[in-house]
Amino acid sequence: MIGFLGGTGPEGRSLALRLALAGENVAIGSRNAERAKEIAKTIEERGKAIRVVGGENSVIINMSDIVFITVPYAGQATLLESLEPFLRGKLIVDTVAPVSFDGGKIKSLDINEGSAAEEAQRLLPNSKVVAAFQNVSAVDLWVPDRIIQGDVIVCSDYDDAKEEVISLAQRIPNIRGVDGGDLANSKYVEEFTAMLLNINRIYKVHSMVRIVGLPE
Repeated sequence: MIGFLGGTGPEGRSLALRLALAGENVAIGSRNAERAKEIAKTIEERGKAIRVVGGENSVIINMSDIVFITVPYAGQATLLESLEPFLRGKLIVDTVAPVSFDGGKIKSLDINEGSAAEEAQRLLPNSKVVAAFQNVSAVDLWVPDRIIQGDVIVCSDYDDAKEEVISLAQRIPNIRGVDGGDLANSKYVEEFTAMLLNINRIYKVHSMVRIVGLPE
C-alpha cells in the first residue's frame, strides 16, 4: 500500500490517481478522516475502475509500506514531528519543493538543512527518506489520459529505497526515473522547481525536466 499524507491537495491526489491507474494500491491520509474519504471517492470517480482508501493520517500510515509527503513546505515539519512514531521503518517519498510566491514571481526558499528532504530525514531518523516528484505537474497528472513525458530525479542516502522509487516512478507511462545521487542533491532538484514554475508562468505551460545523454 502507498499512503499519501497531504493527499487531499492537488499533488497528492494527482499522484495517487496515476499510481492507482498503474495498478498500485493507494490510500489518502488527512487529519480529517472524512475529508480523506471524500477525496478518495473523487479519485475513484476520476480513474473509474480503481479503488482508493481514505482515512486519518496515522491509520493510513499503519496500512502503508511507502508514504508520500505531499504537503506545502510550511506544514512539513509540524506534520512529521507529530507523526514520527508512526513513520518509523517506513520508506518516505518527499515531494516537497520549498518555494515562495511574491508579486507573480516564484523563488526557492533557503532551508537550514539544505533541502526539504534533508529536513525530513532529520525529523525522521528511523525512516528512509527519498526525494522525488518535485518537478511533475499536478495539473497534468490529474488528467488520466494526458501523456506526460519527463524524468523524475530521485535522491536518497539509501540505495535500496532509491531504486524502489525509481521503479515506482516508471509505473507511470512515459515517465523515467533518474538516479540523482545522495539526498544532499535534492537541494538542486527542489530549487529548480522554482525555475520551472517561472517558465510555466511565462509560457502558460506545464513544463518538466528531461535529462539527455543517459544510456538507454
